[in-house]
Amino acid sequence: MNKQLSLLGVPMDLGQNRRGVDMGPSAIRYAGVLERLEQLEYDIKDLGDIDIAQHSREGAEIEDNLRNLKEVTEGNVRLAEYVNEIVEGNRFPLVLGGDHSIAIGTLAGVSRHYDNLGVIWYDAHGDLNSGDTSPSGNIHGMPLAVSLGLGHEKLTSILGYQPKIKPENIVIVGARSLDEGERKLIKERGITVYSMHEIDRLGMSQVMQETIDYLKERTDGVHLSLDLDGLDPNEAPGVGTPVMGGLSYRESHLAMEMLHESDMITSAEFVEVNPILDEKNKTASMAVGLMGSLLGEKLK
Repeated sequence: MNKQLSLLGVPMDLGQNRRGVDMGPSAIRYAGVLERLEQLEYDIKDLGDIDIAQHSREGAEIEDNLRNLKEVTEGNVRLAEYVNEIVEGNRFPLVLGGDHSIAIGTLAGVSRHYDNLGVIWYDAHGDLNSGDTSPSGNIHGMPLAVSLGLGHEKLTSILGYQPKIKPENIVIVGARSLDEGERKLIKERGITVYSMHEIDRLGMSQVMQETIDYLKERTDGVHLSLDLDGLDPNEAPGVGTPVMGGLSYRESHLAMEMLHESDMITSAEFVEVNPILDEKNKTASMAVGLMGSLLGEKLK
């Protein structure tokens, strides 16, 4: 993996309703991410946090069933420009969230440098809604659909091109909460999904090996988008949309270790850490541990 790494925080909490996830990047830094990665001999540039407009929640504007569309768009345009510059500089972008709506900007900035970017979506949710299908209007439930070119033009056209990714280049891992519109889209577009049912039956080792083999055949780079709510909330309580019956910390470490060994991950983001809902920064510490495994940390 690229040992030149740029760290970028995105204190975005406008893609959903619960406050606190904007403090995720600070919580992850407090949990020692810089020190952990420096021990792995990465050349790290910490670019700090990008500016996200502060916005009152009271009377929040809803346009086409999209909450805070203007502010979320502006933040993701800024993020996309940063990530684009990181990749142009031949560095590995590691983005810290922030709610999962930031994946819109990350993928926009990364994908223009690849012909067939693969995406591993490690998440309890599919994030394949649009304004037409979303029960909530929260944009953090839409970034994968937006990246496929589905949704509001302000979001899909960031950096002037769409779609950012192809449905056959996506693998969702850990899904256990899908809305009806998302289920329909998955079937229509042939998106590969490993739900908790498949993970329980096959085991994480086989699921990740199949994911790696599948994406290696068809992609020229792979982005990892890891939502901490993919883990079971008993282990990772500091997330805004917890869903019981999730992945264990140990399963997730194994997944990250296998991805490192595959040498296929070219960018990554870790999102939805909410320290207000956490217990003694436990979830942020887990995020740092998983980053360590992804980037080569081993016991021996």
